[in-house]
Amino acid sequence: MSAGHGHGHGVTAGGDRRPLAGALALILAFMAGEVGVGLAAGSLALLSDAAHMLTDAFAIVLALVAMRIAARPPRGGYTYGLRRAEILSAQLNGLTLILLAVYFVYEGVWRLVHPPGVDGLPVLITSLVGIVVNVGASWLISRANRTSLNVEGAFQHILNDLYAFIATAVAGLVVWRTGFARADAVASLVVAALMVKAGYGLLRDAGRVLMEAAPSGLDPAELGERLAARPCVREVHDLHVWEVSSGYPALSAHVLVDAAGDCHGVRRDLQTLLRDDYGITHTTLEVDHVDDEFHCEDPHGPRHVAEPDGDRHEHAGPARCDH
Repeated sequence: MSAGHGHGHGVTAGGDRRPLAGALALILAFMAGEVGVGLAAGSLALLSDAAHMLTDAFAIVLALVAMRIAARPPRGGYTYGLRRAEILSAQLNGLTLILLAVYFVYEGVWRLVHPPGVDGLPVLITSLVGIVVNVGASWLISRANRTSLNVEGAFQHILNDLYAFIATAVAGLVVWRTGFARADAVASLVVAALMVKAGYGLLRDAGRVLMEAAPSGLDPAELGERLAARPCVREVHDLHVWEVSSGYPALSAHVLVDAAGDCHGVRRDLQTLLRDDYGITHTTLEVDHVDDEFHCEDPHGPRHVAEPDGDRHEHAGPARCDH
């Protein structure tokens, strides 16, 4: 017999949108002022930071839009809703970080060869204000649900902009006090390396979700062995575990139980194990007796078979099997 188990998963879009909107307002206000100072001081570093902040604003807007889309209920052919809009947003954020890093490397190398003339004091003062603004924006976004790759993507943008302002402030101080203009280029290369690290992490994690890999830190083989070790269970196969979206794991499996076993009891026992030990609450378990002629003859993927001895079960539970 087959049994499914489903749960609704609410998206905390309302709670997450408020801190993101606050961070967006801070960034847009400061960015406008930074462009003016950068033009007046002839600072390409400040103008580059302003461009970086524009991408921060874009990342937050993208995150806000993705939250609204992901919160829509399932309908039509989208049986999970549009939750993966958040994952697509995270991938785009990761990609923009990588592309920005390439730009900063190009600009950094060019400035090492051709150091520009920059008024260091306005750069230093504006960068210090930028640090304060980005600390505030980072704090606001940290109040949102950062287990969401969508929110984490926006957070990484702001955090890297904070690093950029710290580097720019140091460069501005060095240029102001010593006249060593190449300090700006060195700072931009350090920021580029940090951006590559953050962007790669986002692309990797979002890619795992899109490829329906098992949640990070979960070993499907170990999980299959634990399920097969439960009372009455003879075999577990067609085991699939994936993430619909970040923080939303799902699992399906075909379970064969002893001829005298209670299929409903086994299903409830396995669901309890998955919920309590792995945090997986969205499960679809097909549970059949081992002698049922209708179960699949050619399992897909590894088969997790129970040990033949009587000590194979972890502990007695609601699916108790007496022979």
